[in-house]
Amino acid sequence: MATSKIGILIVEDESIVARDIQQSLKKLGYEVLGICATGEEAVSKAEQTKPSLVLMDIMLRGDMSGIEAADQIGQKLHIPIIFLTAYADSSTLSKAKVTEPYGYIIKPFKEIDLQTNIEIALYNHEKATESQKERDFLYSLVEAKSTKETIFVKSNMKLVKIYTKEIYFIEALKDYVTINTKNNRYVIHSTMKDIESKFPATEFLRAHRSFIVRIDKITAIDHNFLVLDDIQKQIPVSASYRGELDKRLNMI
Repeated sequence: MATSKIGILIVEDESIVARDIQQSLKKLGYEVLGICATGEEAVSKAEQTKPSLVLMDIMLRGDMSGIEAADQIGQKLHIPIIFLTAYADSSTLSKAKVTEPYGYIIKPFKEIDLQTNIEIALYNHEKATESQKERDFLYSLVEAKSTKETIFVKSNMKLVKIYTKEIYFIEALKDYVTINTKNNRYVIHSTMKDIESKFPATEFLRAHRSFIVRIDKITAIDHNFLVLDDIQKQIPVSASYRGELDKRLNMI
């Protein structure tokens, strides 16, 4: 049986169904923190009550669907959400999957289905939270141990040490950046601003909005492109960074 410390928010616009769910949850030992009939109300109530889990009907009255409400709650509060729906078509499933729910229960459902989905969702969320804390801790250790000569990046579920002297260039790709050595390419979730702050300014130079290069790898400048030693890659140079580039390369 669950404990009363597990607070659940019900989002269901059919009052009879909502009351049935409420009774089932109380019977199973959960605490019901509220019942909401609209997506807007669900977001507000979730922020107020901070539930352990949300049971969310996909089809709700009003302008905000259950999927939209789940997306907002998930981004703001990072709590598990289980969808309740009478619709199991592929289109609805595809839209629901984007919010990464912890469960998907088709109506009508039995009490055991409700309990099983809730317990599995809570367990998976707890494990995911623990894993994230562990990753954050490891990254903090790595950042503390990193020096100007090395940097650690995550690759294939491992933390890999890279010597900065082996890096040729760094490239921005939307929400990610790639760190490029002669033989390897590491993709990490970061911004160019954050990456630029982690590398010694005496050795690396911003040549373009999307590119940072290691200065000693530059062998030539061909019009508005940099030529790097030993690799077939042209790095564009933008006008806003050209003046600093000319100074740093000691041009005459």
